[in-house]
Formats: sequence, structure tokens, C-alpha cells
Amino acid sequence: MSEQFTLHPQLANDCFVLKDLPLSQLLLCNDSAYPWFILVPKVDDIQDIYQLDWQQQQQLLNESSMLSEVLMQEFNGDKMNVAALGNVVPQLHLHHIVRFKNDPCWPKPIWGQQALTPYNDEALAVIKSRILPKLEAILSSES
Repeated sequence: MSEQFTLHPQLANDCFVLKDLPLSQLLLCNDSAYPWFILVPKVDDIQDIYQLDWQQQQQLLNESSMLSEVLMQEFNGDKMNVAALGNVVPQLHLHHIVRFKNDPCWPKPIWGQQALTPYNDEALAVIKSRILPKLEAILSSES
């Protein structure tokens, strides 16, 4: 991991930084239409998962699985979409989007389907209070 980690400007503009995990920084995409979180490994000059070393790959999978499980428990979604595209933002990042069969884009991907709906302060506080304590409890039990 890099002590000089810098989040890509597009991610910094479009997301809220929520928490540092052992490998990744956890972000919340500023689109309240979906529970949409992003993990960004704090490793410089990485665009794809295979470029991480073996231990980092395992840690990323652990963090992704933990986040996915918490999100599905909390939001009771129909499907967890996890994607690492990188076509627009080259910095490796994994989208975690809780999907529902009744959401406006189902079953299509959410990208480019509708305008983003930014969080207001109250909704942002609520989503943080729903997710962060659960992640912190899991992480503290592992140490």
C-alpha cells in the first residue's frame, strides 16, 4: 500500500469518502437512487486486479465480500452487482451496487440510464449510520 495514496479526481468529485479499510478506501457514490459503494485499493499505479500482489488480491476479495454481505443484509436487495470497469477512471476501483427487481434500470446496468440523484445531508447521515457501525464491528472482531 502507498503512504502517498491519492484518490482519482473523478472519484473524489463523485463520491464521499467513508472509511479506510486495511487495503481499500471505502467510498459512497453520490447517487441516492441506489446503495452504491466503491472500494479503491490504496495502491499506486494499479488499473486491474491482476496487477495487485497475491496478498492484496486476497485482501480485496475479503473486503469486497464483507462489504457485499453487509449491504445485502442491510438493504435486502435482489442482487449485488460488483464491477471493476475502469474505462473512464483508470484507477482500480470496485463498484458494489445493491439492485432491486423494481429499480428503474432493472435488469440493465445502471450506467448511463438516468441522471444521478445526489444525497442530501440527512440521507447521507442515515446511510452512514446504517453501514459504518456494521463494518467497524466486523473489522474490530477480526483484529
